Amino acid sequence: MSDTDKPLALITGASRGIGAATAKRLASRGYHVLLTARTEGGLEEVEDEIHAAGGTATLAPFDLADGEAIQRLAPAVHQRWGRLDLLLLNAGMLGDLGPLAHVDDKQFAQLYTINVAANFRLIKAFDPLLRAADAPHLVAVTSSVARAPRAYWGPYASSKAALENLVETYGAEAKLIRTHIYNPGGTATRMRAEAFPGEDPGTLKTADEAAAEIAALLD
Repeated sequence: MSDTDKPLALITGASRGIGAATAKRLASRGYHVLLTARTEGGLEEVEDEIHAAGGTATLAPFDLADGEAIQRLAPAVHQRWGRLDLLLLNAGMLGDLGPLAHVDDKQFAQLYTINVAANFRLIKAFDPLLRAADAPHLVAVTSSVARAPRAYWGPYASSKAALENLVETYGAEAKLIRTHIYNPGGTATRMRAEAFPGEDPGTLKTADEAAAEIAALLD
């Protein structure tokens, strides 16, 4: 089967963690996976693992802060595949944790660019391709702090709350597209280690377990 005949999944933040694990799991289930992230080296490692296991993938490295890159990618996907079966909005930025009154203005703006504006642009750019698929899904990875505010987490938490609202609004508008808000909970990822540096990762869910939960949403 050629890659154009397989269901197509685009995954942001696919170079490591939950994104990489989900890409490998979906490829093993017969998806052709578009791997996106800033770090091309990490993407190449994930692609190699997918190919070694008999799956197929395509690299599309770009910075989510680059709105023009998103606009270029959508037509390229349309030209080759003509549809998108799954859009997984996984990439995100944690930022510094601290009191709101001490948050750096530039970092706050950058965090909203990555966690909110970039995902808005992806939804807008790939809406026609999702609508062209037979049973399209959109999955957005979130955090419990989006709905249960926590001291010192203000910028990240509010950006995830905004993302959830955007995706739920999109789901209400595009009723044929199945939209999912996925909260992995405590998972052993680099971002989790940044937020909780003294935590034992062995007590947490693995990225592979989170990937299995995301894959189950598609069933």
